[in-house]
Amino acid sequence: MSVGGVAIYEVTAAAPRRTPPTAATAHLAGWRRLAAGTWHAVTEHLASCAAAEALDSFLIRPGCLAGVAWLLRPVPGGVWLGFAVGKAVADVAWYGMEASARRSVTWSVAAAPPATPYLQLDLARARESFRELTAALPGIAVHYAVKANPHPKLLTCLHRAGCRFEAASWAEVRAVIRAGVDPSTVLFTHPVKPADDIALAWQAGVWRFAADSDTELHKIARHAPGSAVLLRLDTGAGGTVGDQGKLGMPPGQAAGLAHLARSLGLNPYGLAFHVGSQTMDPTAWDGPIRQCAQIMTTLANDGIKPAMLDVGGGFPVCYDINPPPPADHAAAIGNATAQLPYPVQLACEPGRAIAAPAGTMVASVIGTAWRHGTLRVSLDAGAFHGLIEALESGRELRFPVTVPAAHSRMQVPCTLTGPSCDSQDTILDQVWLPMPHVGDRVLIGNTGAYTTCYSGHSAFNGYPAPAVRLTKSAA
Repeated sequence: MSVGGVAIYEVTAAAPRRTPPTAATAHLAGWRRLAAGTWHAVTEHLASCAAAEALDSFLIRPGCLAGVAWLLRPVPGGVWLGFAVGKAVADVAWYGMEASARRSVTWSVAAAPPATPYLQLDLARARESFRELTAALPGIAVHYAVKANPHPKLLTCLHRAGCRFEAASWAEVRAVIRAGVDPSTVLFTHPVKPADDIALAWQAGVWRFAADSDTELHKIARHAPGSAVLLRLDTGAGGTVGDQGKLGMPPGQAAGLAHLARSLGLNPYGLAFHVGSQTMDPTAWDGPIRQCAQIMTTLANDGIKPAMLDVGGGFPVCYDINPPPPADHAAAIGNATAQLPYPVQLACEPGRAIAAPAGTMVASVIGTAWRHGTLRVSLDAGAFHGLIEALESGRELRFPVTVPAAHSRMQVPCTLTGPSCDSQDTILDQVWLPMPHVGDRVLIGNTGAYTTCYSGHSAFNGYPAPAVRLTKSAA
């Protein structure tokens, strides 16, 4: 079926004149719900099996034995032969009824809808987003930022579509290698890495590493001797979800670190920066690229010519406001890179722009209450169960929300909160929705990035993290 534009694939079967397991177990969730549903279905059908046993013992079996014996009575020994044949017929009838009962139990248990919360992930939509971005950014190699969503099926899908990858840990490097990626194409651009991660990635075939300090360069020289380095600049991230200045060096230090890299036997291969996640202003790339142009000019005078410029990620998706089209970002980047002192390889690292549109968080309403003129709607997914970016952005990421069962109800102002007893567990303020009721399913769109990879297997406050369910039409 299709709910709110998301294909949800479930197994359903009619069970006339019986109480559906979903009704008997609607107040439960997860494994408890599955176990309760199974028990309910089994006990329901054991009753029908008992009825079948009685029917077999008092009607079908005596009837088969007597009937076949009577038909074969003219044959010598026909009565005894009739008993044998009649028993075989009765056994076939009984095993047929038993198999029917077993199938009925299986179908009834399968009819239970998947327990919430879960992320419905559409791989075909992620592949489409990658292709749209690639078409809009000609001449720029697209390296998917694995941290946005490292689901193995997603990595394999993107790899088959021709995408390259950017990793921030050995675990991410290993994940893309398992997806079939050539490690020599991977950019390892976390500028602060454990020494073991550098060594393992180098041994696997990764040869380009980011750095933003002298200590990192010494570490890379020791564990990946002769490798290439991308110097990460701090250009003042200004996206909706910025990096708060954690990563990158002041641009004035870049030349000194490039010389240090060369003295350590490393190749000062390129420059990199990140304007901040969900950057709505295409001109945000202009200033950093111009700073890189100045650094490249200075280094060229000293005989060092970086061969790559990595313009990072930050390409936005639609939440409550339509972002500028990718072509606008491409034009801004193209105009700025035209001012570089010489041509270089261009790379970018989108994560959200590829993964977010492919995911829909499916949650259930577990409680409602009117508070100060607004309906507080408590869901079984919240900031600590997959939607932490609500807190990171100060709830500026306005996820699109639909309540499929409530489309004809009156619109009311709502505050969406998570299930935990933590007062910070709020997802959205002042969102107008058709009045949700307890038990309604709520679809939260554009949640394919930075959700399940954050929550992992966390069960904060005793509530489970969202599972991931793949849309079956995805390839």
